[in-house]
Amino acid sequence: MGSRNGCFGMVKWRRMAVAIALVAMITPQVAIAQEQQVESFPANPLEEPIEDDPLYPRLVVDRPLSPQERRILITALDELQRQAEARARAGDLSGALEIWNRELRLRRVLGVEEEVRALSRVGEVAWRENQTTEVRVITQRLQQIQQEVQAQNPVDYSMLLTIARTYQKMRVIEPAVGLYNEILAQARQRQNRRLEQRTLVDLGQLHLAWFDFTSAAGVYTDLLRLAREDGNRNNEITYLRQLAYIYQQNNQPQQAIAYQQQLVEVYERQRQYTEIPPIKLEMGDAYLALDRPDLAASSYQEAFAVARSGQQYGYGADALQRLADLYRSLDRLEDALVVYQLLLDVRQQTYDNLGMMNVYDQMAQLYQARGNAPQAIALYRRGLQLAQQMNYIGKVNYFNTQIQTASQPPQPAP
Repeated sequence: MGSRNGCFGMVKWRRMAVAIALVAMITPQVAIAQEQQVESFPANPLEEPIEDDPLYPRLVVDRPLSPQERRILITALDELQRQAEARARAGDLSGALEIWNRELRLRRVLGVEEEVRALSRVGEVAWRENQTTEVRVITQRLQQIQQEVQAQNPVDYSMLLTIARTYQKMRVIEPAVGLYNEILAQARQRQNRRLEQRTLVDLGQLHLAWFDFTSAAGVYTDLLRLAREDGNRNNEITYLRQLAYIYQQNNQPQQAIAYQQQLVEVYERQRQYTEIPPIKLEMGDAYLALDRPDLAASSYQEAFAVARSGQQYGYGADALQRLADLYRSLDRLEDALVVYQLLLDVRQQTYDNLGMMNVYDQMAQLYQARGNAPQAIALYRRGLQLAQQMNYIGKVNYFNTQIQTASQPPQPAP
């Protein structure tokens, strides 16, 4: 037993020795591979030293640049910008980015405002050209600047807004939303309504651009509240329109109607009746989406009435066409014919031959469906005359076919 245990022990130690030897062989290879990986990762071009750059101002003592020194440096950097843009236009994007990065490094000497403006300009180009590495390094630099600005006392919120807008231009959404919300919280805490409104406007546009309608609705609700508190009717109208649009796009017709109705009431108080018909048309469509044809019909009728009083024939015709289509879908054919006659009068007032031709066609179809062939044929012929006047060959052939079909005697029931 003792010798057997001794053998097992020797085997165990040999295995351990082999394992240790393998680890010793593999570890340097892993380290080399990691080192190569680090070396292969591109260095941040905005962090390269600039002291040896020929354009870098060499000052005897540490002091701000004089106005003349600033002008000289700005002129030189503007020339670099033009060179980079010329390279980009010529298709040499890598060469352009090399020059731009040199410009960005040197812009830092001129202060945060100059640097951020340049970062925004180059960052937007980098995003447009799908240069993800460049977008990443510019984002990193912006975040460094953001932290420096936030550490100041007092904080420069205008600069923070500029940084947030730059994130937005580069479609770096999370940093943009985070910074906007931080600025917004500070603006409310300090009761800075102007900054609050500016931030909300930017944040709302960002959410809309990314189709985040739920977040956008919350932002524009806040903007509407501010507009009403300030008695700013123009802004109130703008934000009511925006909220109605947001809820339409988000397939929430009930909420859209609520803001559309508020918008109508504002226009009625201001006697701006010409703005009402298109809103009533949208409300009618929203009611149809809610399966409320009765309310949809009322909205279309109101749209036509207001449009007619303001001689807005285009909106009036749209309202009548939608109303006629609604009645046809409800099999209310007599009501549809009455509406078509009104629509025909509107088309005649505006000398809209194409519109009249289509109305004659729609009325003829109704009469034909009801078995009144003579009336249907008469209307098809009126449509044919208009098609011939307009040399609309496709419709000429169509009306001739319809007349021929309607002229056939009805087939006896089997």
